[in-house]
Amino acid sequence: MRFRLILILFLLSDILLSQGVSDTTLNIPMLAVNFSGQKPYGDLSDRFGENLSVGGSFLFKARRTWIVGVEGAYIFGKNVKEDVLQQLKTNQSFVIDNEGFPADLRVTERGFNSYIVVGKIFPKLGHNPNSGLVINCGFGYLQHKIKLYDANKKVAAVKGDLTKGYDRLSGGFAMEQFVGYVFLSGNRLVNFIAGFEFHEAFTKSYRGFNYDTGLPDTKQRKDYLIGFRIGWILPLYKRTQDFYYN
Repeated sequence: MRFRLILILFLLSDILLSQGVSDTTLNIPMLAVNFSGQKPYGDLSDRFGENLSVGGSFLFKARRTWIVGVEGAYIFGKNVKEDVLQQLKTNQSFVIDNEGFPADLRVTERGFNSYIVVGKIFPKLGHNPNSGLVINCGFGYLQHKIKLYDANKKVAAVKGDLTKGYDRLSGGFAMEQFVGYVFLSGNRLVNFIAGFEFHEAFTKSYRGFNYDTGLPDTKQRKDYLIGFRIGWILPLYKRTQDFYYN
């Protein structure tokens, strides 16, 4: 019973406080924390499987519903398809450490992206003039690599800078598109963004030479990611009388 009462009061407060939002288009700076699940395509799919991404953004929504800002994300995952340790493995498919025992050598995906973003909110498809369908486009940079972690630090072949011969560090110019929905309420507690994201990156290796193949790496890569993103938004507008009453 107490929980239901609290829920009813919360919903009523949201309705009352949202009156200004429902009547007024505002300039709103926004901080957001985002979480994504992504699937790779193109050259990236030969190296990695599905991954996760966590990041943040600072966006400014103008009164005319245009959006500008910056955003970035940290990419991580355990689905590494490209076997960069093949030359170090025994017939039983494990790596031997310096003492002759199976090594605890972990292989994961790591990366990041950063973009300058422009976009627009279409409030006719939303519940108030500051919410609705949002379409963003971004231009920036994307980088990824295979991370080798020697838990016991007993594998001489991947010690220190020697990991650079195996990590496939690559990066380059990238573009992003996002299509989703942004919801901004009057009480600043229920504010979120959710939708689909698309990344296209034109990358190349920063190492130039791979130890496991013994060959130079000069390939021009086309790396793609498609994912679903959900984010929590902290709007930074001031609570003023003009905001609540018209």
